Amino acid sequence: MQTEPTVIIGAGPAGCSAAITLARSGARVALVDKATFPRDKICGDGLTTSALRELEALGFRPDGVPSWTPVDDVVVRSPSGNSVRFPLPRDRSLHAVVARREQLDAALLDHARTFDIEVIEGEGIAELERTSHGVAVTTSTGRRIDAGYVVAADGMWSPTRKLAGDVLPKYRGDWHAFRQYFTGVTGPAATELWVSFEADILPGYFWSFPLGDGRANVGFGIMRHDGVAPGNKLSRVPDMARTWPALLERPHIRELLGPDATPESPHRAWPIPARIGGPALTGDRVLYVGDAAAVGDPLTGEGIGQALITGRLAAESILGTAHHPAGRGAEAAYEAAARASLVADHRMSVTLSRALTHRKGARAAIALAGLSGWTRRNFARWLFEDYPRALLATPRRWRRGMFTPDGAYDRHPETDPKEPAGQRS
Repeated sequence: MQTEPTVIIGAGPAGCSAAITLARSGARVALVDKATFPRDKICGDGLTTSALRELEALGFRPDGVPSWTPVDDVVVRSPSGNSVRFPLPRDRSLHAVVARREQLDAALLDHARTFDIEVIEGEGIAELERTSHGVAVTTSTGRRIDAGYVVAADGMWSPTRKLAGDVLPKYRGDWHAFRQYFTGVTGPAATELWVSFEADILPGYFWSFPLGDGRANVGFGIMRHDGVAPGNKLSRVPDMARTWPALLERPHIRELLGPDATPESPHRAWPIPARIGGPALTGDRVLYVGDAAAVGDPLTGEGIGQALITGRLAAESILGTAHHPAGRGAEAAYEAAARASLVADHRMSVTLSRALTHRKGARAAIALAGLSGWTRRNFARWLFEDYPRALLATPRRWRRGMFTPDGAYDRHPETDPKEPAGQRS
């Protein structure tokens, strides 16, 4: 049986998911991050139903996240100016939440600390060396850890990937996103989640996600490629800092935020990798998860749910092969599990994102989704990954109630705080 610990590089959602999954099964884990928590993480801060279910399955409770803001509906504005409200289920569970990543990630790491996990903050990875029993990791302070496997959860520019020699040349992400926090929000954005498809940034979109107390995460995302298929020629990326003031001055966006909305902090931009199967999912004794595996959603740019899922799958693959005499096999198991879980949905999202490339396509898609009460309800659940995007095309995932599953957590935990969401009738 393999006795060396698993070293996880990166203590965000993907890394914590892997660490907790391993530790709960009795495996030895070292969780390493170059930052000291809490630390800011550039993100839209939205949590889909899929992400919420993964967090709940880890035993995570949101009590330590002050900005935890449940969302009931999403309002989508088409390029023509028509807005459609898409309702999420009004049951006892949660299907969408907004939470500041600085708070969420710190609380999730605190939850990981409650397990037998060695947490090492303020140290990045400096060296990666193969050994007869696995791989040796040397941190930026000179600390050496001999490991059976390394789980790389260290983001888009993964240092682990560079050290392992698994870099995809010239890859700079598929989306670029731009975020700024606002206070004094008094318009509809104070309590509602809005997405606006602006004609000049299609297939990208503007967003405003509520964070409570008159605060909101406001930003926009644009696609770097003409589609996200590997091999497509890079398109020009607009000057996002110059585009931002012009977006904020548009009357419908000013009305959305209200006259007193002011920036809380400087804007920040970041790339989003959304090309599963592009960068390698594994190396020799290395499993890539989250943004390091480029598993973001090519339709929305969302990545927290995918990070949590890949972290869990990597850990399960390591646990499943721990009794192999040579300790090998986790790479192949993880590759298969990640592809089975994500590739079909990824392809569906790529196909649908092409419909949003042009103004007519975006208008038609939103009009079709808002055609009736039934289409509005189901579009909201589909958008927030309440069920897999390509569920209809993957019969192996069909089961009773597959289009109407419970969300996560309990909307009113004071009435029955210990009842798991997945067991409600």
